[in-house]
Amino acid sequence: MIESSPVWMWIVGFALVLGPLVTLHELGHLLVGRWLGVEAEAFSVGFGKELAGFTDKRGTRWKLSALPLGGYVQFRGDMNPASIPDPGAPAEEGAFQNASLWRRALIVFAGPAMNILIAVGIFAAFFMIVGRPVPVDPNAQLTIDSFTTESAAREAGLRIGDRLVSVDGQPLESFSDLQRAVMIHPEERMELGIERNGRQLTIPVTTMSTEVTDRFGNESRIGMIGVAPKEVEYSYERLGLFSGLGAGVDQSVQTFDMMVTGLKQIIFGQRSVQELGGPITIAKFSGEQLSLGPLAFISFVALISLNLAFINLLPIPALDGGHLAFYAAEAIRRKPIGPRAMEMAYRTGVALVLALMLFVTINDVVKLLPFG
Repeated sequence: MIESSPVWMWIVGFALVLGPLVTLHELGHLLVGRWLGVEAEAFSVGFGKELAGFTDKRGTRWKLSALPLGGYVQFRGDMNPASIPDPGAPAEEGAFQNASLWRRALIVFAGPAMNILIAVGIFAAFFMIVGRPVPVDPNAQLTIDSFTTESAAREAGLRIGDRLVSVDGQPLESFSDLQRAVMIHPEERMELGIERNGRQLTIPVTTMSTEVTDRFGNESRIGMIGVAPKEVEYSYERLGLFSGLGAGVDQSVQTFDMMVTGLKQIIFGQRSVQELGGPITIAKFSGEQLSLGPLAFISFVALISLNLAFINLLPIPALDGGHLAFYAAEAIRRKPIGPRAMEMAYRTGVALVLALMLFVTINDVVKLLPFG
């Protein structure tokens, strides 16, 4: 039975996810900027007309704006909130464009870094408070007990009793490792390392593509090989501070890797662009996860935080990654990119981002329609 969450929960969930994450992202820019001697003129939650605000003793205007779909920090000497340097601005102490190259790079990177740290912190907290799932019997769990009706593994030559050892050279510790490795690669060839009667074998398997639907009716395409283990049983092991942080970093790296893989598959046509989601999809998923309780919702916050970091680090002008790409070019050329070229690049980047936002929003609307 398909469940649905009320629309008001979408709105609340969306605000609770993006509001704090965007604010903390921009706060990362601001705090590192101040630490490195760059002054901020404005810090805004949202875009457009100011609804409320105040000016602190350092001259920064803190404000809440009308369109709560993002935010920005505007440093001294910037021509606009996108941090494009104003070529006509006089040199002044505390201006962003007068900071050294490494300072500007750190300030720009601080936003995505804040989102990454938030995700690592959430994952680490889960591992320390709830615990990390550890297979009770890894050997039994990775031993093939049966095949599904349609099984790519059986067609490739795997047998009942084979113990799965690795996927594409990466060792497996649990059946969950196998699922994570396979599901992001539908209809792709993978090398499965197995142990059979004491011998080590490597068997190529082309994964199946399967459409799955969750309890809320959301469909996704995943890869499967059609095997079932002898036993899937976990115990939960609580981790200490340092091991929890390490596990949080590992979880974040795995999630980032899946995002990179997904983007590559869309670029090369292995996945449909219709799988891209925009603000309406985020709102829908936010409401659904909120309806499942605090643990599910907080996990979703960590996922969206990593998504924000990932998107902002893309080398597109007007995003943080675009700024960093310009700074890399400046470091190689040993002189800044010309203001004309930079302005044209940022205009192109803004147009690209707006076009992408329009596309994913139309995608969102179509998905909600009966024929979507």
